Amino acid sequence: MLSSLDVVHHHHQHVVVGGRKEGKMRRMEWAAGANHMGGLPRKMVFMAVGALAKVAATLLNSTSVHNADTLIRLVRSRPPGVPLITVSNHMSTLDDPVMWGFKGFPTTDAKLARWVLAAEDICFKNALLSYFFRLGKCIPITRGAGIYQEHMNEALERLSDGAWLHTFPEGKVSQEDKPIRRLKWGTASLIARAPVTPIVLPIVHHGFEEVMPENFFCGRRPPFPLCNKNIKIIIGEPIEFNLPKLRKMAISMSRDSSFSSVGWPSTSRCGLHEAAQRCLYATISEHIQTVMESLRSFGKTFRSSKV
Repeated sequence: MLSSLDVVHHHHQHVVVGGRKEGKMRRMEWAAGANHMGGLPRKMVFMAVGALAKVAATLLNSTSVHNADTLIRLVRSRPPGVPLITVSNHMSTLDDPVMWGFKGFPTTDAKLARWVLAAEDICFKNALLSYFFRLGKCIPITRGAGIYQEHMNEALERLSDGAWLHTFPEGKVSQEDKPIRRLKWGTASLIARAPVTPIVLPIVHHGFEEVMPENFFCGRRPPFPLCNKNIKIIIGEPIEFNLPKLRKMAISMSRDSSFSSVGWPSTSRCGLHEAAQRCLYATISEHIQTVMESLRSFGKTFRSSKV
């Protein structure tokens, strides 16, 4: 949602306990439960926010979507127990939820809705915001706290449930029309560490930087989304990852690598040491970045054909 982040591979002063790093308690996790107050507050939030997203995407602005059927199919009817990770570029603080507001998408369905990694310092600044974003299925991620912070374990639990998780692996908003930036390793670590390998679906969009420009007036965003803009959403095909093969390659590559250890624990699956983990996450991230950049290039022709 607002300024959703992925995480960087940065050392954080946590204690390793039982193979994972123990940090502060999960922020207001009880409000994120599907059974909190019978699920009514969550349903109300998604109905309200989903309706606003529909208005912003289809009434106030014009939204064109390439390959929407693939996303809708995977959201509605993927194999039981198989999680979905969608990854996209990050053009504005409104990307999520407005990018899900296009015609035909079940935007107001709280059960089908995505979980999303969200910046703790923006979306969880106080108790009221924390409660709201928790109802909106947001998982708080702390900048610079690394891929083994406690809330990443929460994201893994959602993937273990077979849920849909959205991430912005570039890590922050960028409104320049430039190639996809180097991806942070948080998403790659979730793909590699999930008990069931997720379906990974890349998405690239353009136009949200005009709906909610970062520097609208005196270096500030506008108080409300702007209207009469063209939003283009390019949805790719699922990315296949042969993780057993990639792990073997990572182990081989890591023998020749040198780095400063930050004390990562061994992963629960296959027990890769830190150097191999780094190679694995870098390889996965680079592949996703390459696919997203090809979608961005295709999007330029898609935009010109629609104008």
